[in-house]
Amino acid sequence: MPTPDKQPHAAPTLPGTPLPYAAPTASGIKSWAEDDRPREKLMAKGRAALSDAELIAILLGSGTTRLSAVDVGMLMLQGVGNDLNALARESVKQLCRHPGIGPAKAITIVAALELGRRRKEADATPRTTITCSRDIYNLIRPNLMDLPHEEFWVILLNRANVVMRKTAISRGGVAGTVADPKMIFKEALEQLASSIILVHNHPSGNRNPSAADIQLTKKLKEAGNFLDLPILDHLIYSDQGYYSFADEGML
Repeated sequence: MPTPDKQPHAAPTLPGTPLPYAAPTASGIKSWAEDDRPREKLMAKGRAALSDAELIAILLGSGTTRLSAVDVGMLMLQGVGNDLNALARESVKQLCRHPGIGPAKAITIVAALELGRRRKEADATPRTTITCSRDIYNLIRPNLMDLPHEEFWVILLNRANVVMRKTAISRGGVAGTVADPKMIFKEALEQLASSIILVHNHPSGNRNPSAADIQLTKKLKEAGNFLDLPILDHLIYSDQGYYSFADEGML
């Protein structure tokens, strides 16, 4: 039995909705000018240059014997009144009613639209702005509270000092942990951070920096200045309080 993607059929139309484009040839997208192919167009002009149907076509990867992937995308959108929110509410079974859409392609569409929904949800979540050392302490406390071993964390900030991410760089024993500068700056560069805050805990409760803590902070500050990734603070955490290198004039 032929698959839905390969089964010959006439180009479908929705009742009362004429297709606003010419019937495609069997050769499909490969016969188009390179600038008009969705993948090539995205590479050359950026994602904003693509229509919704072209973005869907990239997800689909292929059309049918009579319809290009862009045509299939246009029909999908026509079926929901060109409303992406309505498309996001369709189930895998509902999407499979569209020509050229089998379960695998339907699942790809559902997954992509769910990622978009989660991104919108994440954007709506209030983000933390760091204004002082107490903000850092309150932010990191859930991660370091009651730990019997040392951990080294970095907090990445954007230009407005809004927290982009907090990440554990290393975990060690009771006496210490190793913080690799390469890992710290790799994380910051990959996330396009504008500045960095360093944090590590002292399970003993002693908040004073060791000679190794001071030396490491100096080394990371120099590297950060060179990379235009300033170290704004280094916080030594304990459950009873903290030591801030910035507050103490050590940066």
